[in-house]
Amino acid sequence: MAKTKLRKKAAFDIEKYLSTAGVARTMAKYRAGETIFSQGGPCESVLYLRQGAVKLVVTSSAGKEAVIAILHPGEFFGEESMGGRGARAATATAMEPACVLSIEKGEMIRVLHEEHPFSDRFVSHLLKRHASMEGDLEDQLFNSSEKRLARVLLLLAKYGREEQPEKTVANISQEMLAEMVGTTRSRVNFFMNKFRKLGYIKYNGGLQINGSLLRAVLHG
Repeated sequence: MAKTKLRKKAAFDIEKYLSTAGVARTMAKYRAGETIFSQGGPCESVLYLRQGAVKLVVTSSAGKEAVIAILHPGEFFGEESMGGRGARAATATAMEPACVLSIEKGEMIRVLHEEHPFSDRFVSHLLKRHASMEGDLEDQLFNSSEKRLARVLLLLAKYGREEQPEKTVANISQEMLAEMVGTTRSRVNFFMNKFRKLGYIKYNGGLQINGSLLRAVLHG
């Protein structure tokens, strides 16, 4: 009787999975300023940012906009589709040329159930996002606008992930910073000028942030 050979399942390569298109997942590139999805649009996939920077903006019924997050490479977004939402909760826009992997909801459910490295990565993302939201709420409740601005700048420069003395962040306007901080553009302009004079930031082909100095504002 012929022996049946069982084929051993290949080890799951999470980096390859998140960097290539395949069954029920597509890769797309976006220009700076291009919309990836719109608030109220169909919510049928989870996205993963490969390259670039993306902002999430919520618009109220009165037409007022608020920037709720700036995303960097390695982050998931649009995960509300996994909670049964039928429509997007925010608008996602590329702040600079971006490469995004879109994973259809059914495929996302499958890989979460079958591949532990992937589910661990996704759960870690959700926990970090939750901690960030709690930090934002605490920031709004207890800190001054100056400290809130300092925290936003540090988050934009991804301090805590990659230790470098200075980092250049994606092009971001003072109007957008004001929306994220919850203050006026004139106040942001005042604090940005103060930070520049103190050496916390400088403009040199982009906004450069000195993390060690800027932290002094937060802990001062």
